[in-house]
Amino acid sequence: MTSGEIDPSQSLGGERWGGAPFSAAQVAAQVAAQVTFDRRELGRIFGLYGRKVAEGEWRDYAIDFLKDRAVFSIFRRSSEIPIYRIEKNPPLALRQGIYSVISATGLIVRRGHELDRVLRAIDRSLRLVSR
Repeated sequence: MTSGEIDPSQSLGGERWGGAPFSAAQVAAQVAAQVTFDRRELGRIFGLYGRKVAEGEWRDYAIDFLKDRAVFSIFRRSSEIPIYRIEKNPPLALRQGIYSVISATGLIVRRGHELDRVLRAIDRSLRLVSR
């Protein structure tokens, strides 16, 4: 190994790359600064994703956990831009709603406080109506 590389079996021991240790407050602030989907939210999103994959509509996804929001991107093909983005944006929780579905063109398809209601915008399946 060259200098600056770390053996994967070595523990960083709570230190930054520069060698100064992290304080507990810094670690807590870093963890709190990142927005994530919880298990229930991911279960609902992956349930919808699995149905659409089985129908042949969707083929790939990506999840990004950023400081200000969490984003689940859905792709028809992995080489394209996402056809939908499901975003969780906590600063909007008291205003328009914490969840939103955004199309490939940037249009907000639906926004709301409940994930299930927001996902219905892209979960609608065509049904044959008989007379």
